[in-house]
Amino acid sequence: MTKKIFGMISLGCDKNRVDGERILGEVRAHGCEVSDDPARVQVLIVNTCAFLNSAREESIGAVLEANGYRTGGALEKIVVTGCLPEKFISELFPALTEADVFLGVNDSSELFPALERAYANERVNAVHTGKPSACGRYVTTAPHVKYLKIADGCFNRCTYCLIPKIRGKYVSYPMEELAAEAKSLGDTDELVFVAQDTTRYGEDRGKNELVPLIKKISEYDNIRHIRLLYCYPEAITGELIREVRDNPKVVKYLDIPMQHSEDRILRLMGRKGRRADYLDLLGRLRGEIPGIAVRSTFIAGFPSETEEEHRALIGFLREARLDQCGFFAYSREPETAAFRMAGQVHPSTKKRRVRELYEAQAEVSGELLSRRVGETLEVVCDGFDFEKGLFTGRAYFQAYEIDGSVLFSAKKAEEGKRLSVRIDGADVYDLYGTAVED
Repeated sequence: MTKKIFGMISLGCDKNRVDGERILGEVRAHGCEVSDDPARVQVLIVNTCAFLNSAREESIGAVLEANGYRTGGALEKIVVTGCLPEKFISELFPALTEADVFLGVNDSSELFPALERAYANERVNAVHTGKPSACGRYVTTAPHVKYLKIADGCFNRCTYCLIPKIRGKYVSYPMEELAAEAKSLGDTDELVFVAQDTTRYGEDRGKNELVPLIKKISEYDNIRHIRLLYCYPEAITGELIREVRDNPKVVKYLDIPMQHSEDRILRLMGRKGRRADYLDLLGRLRGEIPGIAVRSTFIAGFPSETEEEHRALIGFLREARLDQCGFFAYSREPETAAFRMAGQVHPSTKKRRVRELYEAQAEVSGELLSRRVGETLEVVCDGFDFEKGLFTGRAYFQAYEIDGSVLFSAKKAEEGKRLSVRIDGADVYDLYGTAVED
């Protein structure tokens, strides 16, 4: 097989993105070009998500759409990787004939051997035949923001979630390997720790080592800031709170997926926390880390959720006053315990409840952001929004690609650099301001 031009469509979460970057690292190690121009790409890798039925449909749709580039483009082969073939290869391989090669989540070492077979006119199922690439990563985020995936799989057994059946048991990556990877990423304004549950790092080896890992990565001059996502509420320890508070490199921000507020629903979900626990945790965080920002996610329409429980969740949002929130309609997934639960909620009701949750949180977020008007904030520039004619960036309480932005005017702003921005206005998602020129 001669050297080819590769491209990638990466779907799903930032953890999946890291897996995709490792595959592209294998591509670059073989001397091949990576392009984002679909008309030039000869081998297209579709990195799929399978967390929800909607994600599976999106992944299959991406493969079908990509197949169109075989006519009128340079496309020769399609590789499907990620969670979808990892879990559903037995159904996928005979049905999705548009794909030439299938790889699981840890099979990147088999990419080129499988492609050799595909170019010999064989359809290849290489799922569970390889191992993760040792060639490093080809970073696909903005140069100043990079992810560090510290573990795979999950200890938790939430009754709505397929992840343990796709990714398996929780496995922490060795600290020295993570340290070497962080060093290899080069100059990084913000390194974002991710995993299905970052707060459990090391527990599969007998001892929680998240704080030692943070301390280790903080030693490196090329890493200026560290942000923590996917911190399970019951696993946020006093040691972690103190590290976030006292370590100047750790962003004063935590992403804490709570999923609901009402005790009965939380028990049905298999979640360990309770409403009072969550409120106590928020009080402790705010008491010990002044100005800390907290983000969370919630599920609407879980089986048997009553209208009263939905209204109670809205009340929780108003009481908790979280900085950012994401809301999702419950998705009934086969092979999960919740699939068999009585009281499945009608899709139209779930959709309405999601809308009402967003409306309630918009009131909270809008009020919190309006209090920023008149302040001068340190903002990292992410680029330029040509539609709005403004530079775009983020303050510490805004995570890359998932939260709102600070849109600002400036004579000059360089991507990845920090500058002071005076806040002149706000809406329910974003802030607007003017750079304070030297």
